[in-house]
Formats: sequence, C-alpha cells, structure tokens
Amino acid sequence: MAPQDTAHAARSRRSSASGGRRPGASRPPRGSGVRRLYEQARRAWDRPLTAYYVILGAGLLITVLGLVMVYSASMIKALELDKGATYFFRKQFLAATIGTVLLLIASRMPSRLHRALAYPLLVGSVFLMALVQVPGIGMSVNGNQNWLYLGGPFQLQPSEFGKLALILWGADLLARKQDRRLLTQWKHLLVPLVPVAFLLLGLIMLGGDMGTAIILTAILFGLLWLAGAPTRLFAGVLGVAGLVGALFIQTSANRLSRFDCVGATDLGPKGECFQAVHGIYALASGGWFGSGLGASVEKWGQLPEPHTDFIFAVTGEELGLAGTLSVLALFAALGYAGIRVAGRTEDPFVRYAAGGVTTWITAQAVVNIGAVLGLLPIAGVPLPLFSYGGSALLPTMFAVGLLIAFAREDPAAKAALAMRRPSVGRRAGVRWKSMRRRVKKRPSGER
Repeated sequence: MAPQDTAHAARSRRSSASGGRRPGASRPPRGSGVRRLYEQARRAWDRPLTAYYVILGAGLLITVLGLVMVYSASMIKALELDKGATYFFRKQFLAATIGTVLLLIASRMPSRLHRALAYPLLVGSVFLMALVQVPGIGMSVNGNQNWLYLGGPFQLQPSEFGKLALILWGADLLARKQDRRLLTQWKHLLVPLVPVAFLLLGLIMLGGDMGTAIILTAILFGLLWLAGAPTRLFAGVLGVAGLVGALFIQTSANRLSRFDCVGATDLGPKGECFQAVHGIYALASGGWFGSGLGASVEKWGQLPEPHTDFIFAVTGEELGLAGTLSVLALFAALGYAGIRVAGRTEDPFVRYAAGGVTTWITAQAVVNIGAVLGLLPIAGVPLPLFSYGGSALLPTMFAVGLLIAFAREDPAAKAALAMRRPSVGRRAGVRWKSMRRRVKKRPSGER
C-alpha cells in the first residue's frame, strides 16, 4: 500500500472513532436539542400569521369546551327547574352560533367601521343601562338589578355590552387625540374618558353589580396605561376608584362578607362561605384527571351557580388538573397573542382597542378563576367565552373577532396572506389547464 493510502486510511479510522468530527472540533453542547426546540418555537411564534391563528384557535377552543362544560354542569339545575336536561345547553348553543356570526363579521370589518360603531354602541349601552332601573322593565337576578326582560326565557344584561362600548369609544377617542398630539396634557388624558367611564360605573353600581364594575375599572386603567398616563395621574385615578370601591363595600354587608371567605376552609357560622368552600371541594376531588365528564358530585345542589360563576370548579372536578391547566393555557395564549397584536401595530386605534380587549378578557378570567381558587373575593363575573350566559358571550365573541381583524391588518400578516392567495389561484389555474389539455387529447368517440 502506498504511503499516502496508509495515511488516508488512518485519517478515516480516526474520523470514524470521533463520530465524523474533524480533529480539534468541539463536541456539541449538552442541551442542544432543547435549544433547537426553543429556537424552532421562537421562529414559529415570530411568523406573521401566528397571532391570527392563536387568537382564532384559542377563542374557538375555549368556546367549544365551554359548551361541553355548560351541558355537563347545568343538567341537574335544569332538571330541578322542570326543564329538559339540555335546556341551558340549547340556549348557550344558540348564543354561540350567533356569536360566531358576530365574530366572523367583526373579523372582516376594517378599522374605520369599528370606529364608526363606537359612538352608536356607547349611546345604546348607556340608554339600556339606564332603562334597567325603570320599574317594570328592569329585573333583578341574584340581587343585582342589571337585567332587561325580553320575553320568554330571554334576558339581556346591557352592562356586558358596556364593556365593549367603552373599549371601542375609548380607543377611538385616544387615537384621535394622539393624532393631534394632545395626550401629553393630563386634562386630555382624563376628559372625557374618565367621566364617561364613571357614568357607566355609576349605572352599574345602581344595580349593585360590583363584579362588572371591577372589570370596567380594569378596562379604564388598561386604556390609560396604553395611552402613557404618568404615574401620578395613574395613581390618582386608582386612588379615587379605590376609595369609591371601599365605600361601596363597607356599605354592603353582603360584599363585606365576601372578603371574609377568601381562603376559607369552613362554611362559617351562618354558612356565608358555602359557595367558596364547595368550590374548593370540587377542585380538590378532581385529582389529576378528574372523575370523568358528567360525573361531578358538587353540581347536585351543593355548589351554587355551577354552570355560570363556578363552572371552573366543575371543570376541575370532572376533568381534573389536566383540564383546568388546559383552560388556563388557552387563556394565556389568547392574552399573549392579544398583547402581541397591540405591541406590533402602528395604528393607535388598533393598539388601544386590542389592548383594551386583552385587558378585559384577561382581567375577567383572573377575577373569576381567582375567586374559584379562594384567592380573591367572589365577584360574580362569568368566565369569558366559557360560562353560561348569552349576554356575556355575544360581546366577548365580537371582541375576539376584533382581535382577529387587527391581527390580519398587521403589514407582515397582510403580505403573507397576499402571497398565499395568488399561489392558491395559480395551483387552481394549473389544474384547470391540465384538465382541459387531457380532454382535448381524448379521441372524439370517448367524449
């Protein structure tokens, strides 16, 4: 064998022994597989249409899972009322169907139509919220005078539409002021946004609905924060809201007792913590994977409002920790995608509206789930897209449609969608031409 062949064979053996690495090359660092997965996930998240798909997928998955849990959690309550077992499910399914239509409409509307809708929606919401206080028209549910009777089994809670109205109107107002460079003055930050928000809050508190007032206050603070309110101004508005809230809480024994039930493990001397404690019982008995869909024990009369405010507790009992973590992950994905839409846009209206919707859904989910877990007082607000209630579901699905529309209006997303449409058209055109050529080549007797 020639000397050069011998050297080449030795190099080949050394290369084989070292796994094909060149002499002196460093070994790949440990954890490179995890790092590779992280980089792939980061690249996937940075794609232009990721937020669009996440918002659409998470919103629809929460709604569908909510329909399943409403059916399971409301069966016993419906039978107690001498209704069919599917009574509440049918009403929720109808609301979800209408809400899906609203979601699709909102997702296709341009921003200028959303802005045009803001003022009529605000005026209509204020009118209906005032109408609630008229005797014979408004009705009381669980001690809250915040409902309108529509006839038959249907009621409407106008304050739910007030949340959407405040977001759209506030976003349009702040965007116009930003275009005129007026947001650097504190009076333009506050007026008329804060007075109108306080008007809505006053109409809500006339009916005694502290939970909805908390969510509306969170939306107001979200809009002020997005507008760049200085810390002093932000703290001042927060202090005023806190004092008013404390006053309302101190003047109501029912609201005050809810703070005593935070973290409670017994029912209390008069059973005032009955709902909070049985919510914990439901979660504790679920284990890792739950007792099975439809197998909840607490919904048989022990747990009040199992299909509305405390549907998360029934979910934990029937689907276990896996089910509740899945719901939390879906809300986290929806919230994070909403933040991404608000953070990447150059349109001030889109930023304020997307941030307001994200604040609304996230704050309401935190308040509801925190109450079920015993970490917060029971505020009586539903879990967005999940709990029973058409008045809450319809505006929330419209709001998700807003986020989808805003995600589509991102310049990078527009470019990605524009690239997809011609490619689809080209593939269809190629198939059509190919089919025509095959037809022409056939003998005349075969046609």
